[in-house]
Amino acid sequence: MFERPPTFYRPFLTGRYTVSAGLYRLGTQAVPWVGSEAGAVVETHTFALDREYPRFVASKAAAHRRALHEYAGEAALTPELREAALSFVARTLAEESGGVMAWDGRTFTNRALGWAADLALRWGGVEELRRFAAPLAPLVADVTPVNALDFLGLNAPEDLAIVARHPEGGDWVAALHVLSPQHWDPREKLGRDFVAVHEPVAGSGPMNATAPRLVDAVITRGPFVRFAWGVATRDRLDHHPAAPQRADRAPETRFDPDRAFLRVERQTLTGFPEAHGALFTIRPYTYPLRDAVADPAHARALAAALRTMTPEQVAYKGLVPLLPGLLTWLDGVT
Repeated sequence: MFERPPTFYRPFLTGRYTVSAGLYRLGTQAVPWVGSEAGAVVETHTFALDREYPRFVASKAAAHRRALHEYAGEAALTPELREAALSFVARTLAEESGGVMAWDGRTFTNRALGWAADLALRWGGVEELRRFAAPLAPLVADVTPVNALDFLGLNAPEDLAIVARHPEGGDWVAALHVLSPQHWDPREKLGRDFVAVHEPVAGSGPMNATAPRLVDAVITRGPFVRFAWGVATRDRLDHHPAAPQRADRAPETRFDPDRAFLRVERQTLTGFPEAHGALFTIRPYTYPLRDAVADPAHARALAAALRTMTPEQVAYKGLVPLLPGLLTWLDGVT
């Protein structure tokens, strides 16, 4: 099935923590700090289908069973943009799956999860769902997708977001299927514009000031890939504020190198100019921190980047109780 190990990304190797667009042109522009040697690589894929695939499916299925309405929804999503975005998801998943998934323009089949669905992408319907024996079928045996976005989102490791822009100006989040959120509630973002979505992010002011140009670039000049990162004390994928097991940000939590993880989000941005919108994919990676900084040079870079954070950014990232011990440990590693 999907046997290759997950790619190792170290965006902290810049030695600075920044909140910026940080866009790399997918397919043409090399992304630095990729792989075991942290070299530069030109990436071409949208979906990362690797040996962690079962873990993502299991986590998404658990969130789906718990409270799908807390993770997914639509807001004034036009049929044209829905069709453009979901057609891209179905087609690209199939193309990048090595034959595990298939899409013929009507039926999407996943031979790993043991299901196939006839999809009406323009209107978002699942017209028929069929199940069959497959290696990972038990993971979704009791999960029933409610629409086409939900079905396709359950097949992908990545979370999905669709951003719309009115031809006369103004943008908004038109659809979300985010089952692996990192301490934010998708319901608070749905229907809001770029600035409102990112305003809670500490240090986002300069990026928000360029919002109209940035949204235009995403829709008309992509596709792009970008990265965000932080340090966490759990490798859980779903950190919805209403989900259980939030001990990673408890005030009493202290840094323990054996229970610390580097969490990196790889995001792709693909525009559909004729449909006036774009698709965002979000794939989290969690690496044991000891592995992430096994090279002393990497530990020095992470310590340097953490020291550039403002107090507001430290708080936003949930690092207030962790940072002193984390920096002391990193300095010892170097």
